[in-house]
Amino acid sequence: MTAWEALRSGGHIVAGIEIGSLTTYKLGGRARWFCEPDSVDSLVNVVNAANERGVDTLMLGRGSNLVVSDRGYEGLVVRLKGDFRDVHVDRDAGLVAAGAAVALPVLARRVAREQLGSLEFYVGIPGSVGGAVVMNAGFYGTETSDVLASATLLDKRTGAVGELAADDFGFAYRTSNVTEHDLVLRAVFRVRPRPGAEVSALMREAIRWRRDNQPGGTLNAGSIFRNPPGDAAGRIIDSLGLKGMRRGGAHVSHRHANFFVADPGTRAQDVYDLVGAVRGLVHERTGTLLEPEVRFVGRFT
Repeated sequence: MTAWEALRSGGHIVAGIEIGSLTTYKLGGRARWFCEPDSVDSLVNVVNAANERGVDTLMLGRGSNLVVSDRGYEGLVVRLKGDFRDVHVDRDAGLVAAGAAVALPVLARRVAREQLGSLEFYVGIPGSVGGAVVMNAGFYGTETSDVLASATLLDKRTGAVGELAADDFGFAYRTSNVTEHDLVLRAVFRVRPRPGAEVSALMREAIRWRRDNQPGGTLNAGSIFRNPPGDAAGRIIDSLGLKGMRRGGAHVSHRHANFFVADPGTRAQDVYDLVGAVRGLVHERTGTLLEPEVRFVGRFT
């Protein structure tokens, strides 16, 4: 029996799980294979088995910047749990270690309860620690690169695990040098003492700003495009009168033009078509080629 067959027979890898529902858009089809490792050892076993089998792997965090094809994903989708949701606070060292699957708002509030600051901005980002490192996630004037001390990664090709200092990630606006071959396992953040009331006030302010400026209560994936240098993608899209533009059940938000909202009955293909149409019009009319921040997984027309 191969390692893959052993994991299948033991129920660690299952078939035909609907993963679109695990994203913030709630769109898309099924994964050919799905697993939820709860420790580094179990993840390494899964990755090595997938390599031997020749199966592509996709890491799924909180699905906040992901659109899954209506046809699904033909590889193995990995969603971390167990040890990857742990948070450890070291007040003396001024460090907080968090597993890759920890939700960013949860991390922000946990650190706040410890009378520690620096991670307040995470309260406004509906992603996970792993995604924050990969994308250099930021909000309200602070980015992950400003607070990260180090992170531990798994090389999917070899199964090797190593720790990198923040300076090794080549952080830039909404990007890093983490490749598709790397999986973030955990991250260590620098924090500092700060009165709990002060931290709570900052988080409330950030949440209020988000509520006032972004379309809450809708199905969306946050910012669709990265901001081009010296400008804002939402401002450009709005200036061209594209708010409300629609493809199928997906439309450009009337509240924030860099948010694309999915109405009931929307297909993943509709979102894909709308992103392509807006990107094309912006390029045609302004010469600016917007780079998507959202990821499309699977086959689209």
